Amino acid sequence: ALTSSTPGKTVLINYFLINDSFYFVDLPGYGYAKLPKKEKERISKMNSLYLSKSQELELLFVLIDSRHKIQDIDMEFLFNLGNAQIPFAIIFTKADKLSKVQLNRQIEANKKQILEHWEEMPPYFISSSQTSLGKDEILTYIENTLKIINKNNL
Repeated sequence: ALTSSTPGKTVLINYFLINDSFYFVDLPGYGYAKLPKKEKERISKMNSLYLSKSQELELLFVLIDSRHKIQDIDMEFLFNLGNAQIPFAIIFTKADKLSKVQLNRQIEANKKQILEHWEEMPPYFISSSQTSLGKDEILTYIENTLKIINKNNL
C-alpha cells in the first residue's frame, strides 16, 4: 500500500488478501484529511456504502490517535457503528509519541468519554507502528476472531 506522512492520501478502498484466506480492507479516513468538501463527501458515501452493504465484513478496526481527546467525528462514527450493529474494536495509535504517564492518562480519559455513552468499553488496543507496541495483541485478536467466524460457518 502507498503511505504518506500527510493524512488524507488514501482516497480509495484498498483490499489486501492475507494468507489466501481473508481480506484486510483499508478504508479512507473520515476526519483529519485536508481535502475539498466534495471529495470528503465522496469518500464518506463510499465508506458508508461499503459498511452498510458488505456481507463479508466481520470486524472493523477504528484507528484513533492516542495523543488527543476523542474528536466529535470519531464519537459520531462509533455511534453509527453501534446503531448499525457493526462489530468493531478501537486501536489507539501513535502511543510512542507520549510518555507512559501521558499515554495512560489520555487512554483513561478516552475510555471515560466512550463510557459516558456506552454500557461497556468496546475491545481496544494501544499501538505504535514505530515500536510494534500492541502488534501481537492485535494479531491474536484477529486470529481469535477468524477462529470464531470459521467455527460458526461450519
